[in-house]
Amino acid sequence: MGLVVPYDGSTLSDAALVRANQFDCILEEGVTAVTVIPKGNRTYARDHGWIGSNETYDTDVIVETLRQSVHAIVPDARFEPIFVGSHAPFGTIAGRIRRFARDNDTSIVFLGSDNAGRMVGSLSVGGAVTADKTYDTMIISQSIPAEIEKLEEELPCDELLARATVDN
Repeated sequence: MGLVVPYDGSTLSDAALVRANQFDCILEEGVTAVTVIPKGNRTYARDHGWIGSNETYDTDVIVETLRQSVHAIVPDARFEPIFVGSHAPFGTIAGRIRRFARDNDTSIVFLGSDNAGRMVGSLSVGGAVTADKTYDTMIISQSIPAEIEKLEEELPCDELLARATVDN
């Protein structure tokens, strides 16, 4: 079993990574951050803050930057980039996340992307990811996760989020 976080570098995906890491302190299943990257799509990369407005699209740089962001928060996390066509719709992106979760015997997906921060609907990646019944889904809707005493005793959120702020 494992814990999976669809990671896009947003503050909500950082918070989801923090929460997954807290759960992992208790469950000891391992955390994997998964990023679906539409190859060559500069607009998508800019919209997600992966490149600046004047930067060129470089897949290797984007992957390494995301990997470093993940490891700044959870040093032991696996990072798995998944590549799709340059104009892949939400359904394709969500489908790849679902398939990854199923293929890797995931017990919980911690969903905290910008799309999941609002009501999860059929047009968001979140709605499609939560539809799978082979794993549970935890939606992280706050950039600073609510305190859960037992989890905070194991690993305080503030400590992990401070790492994200310093390294990003």
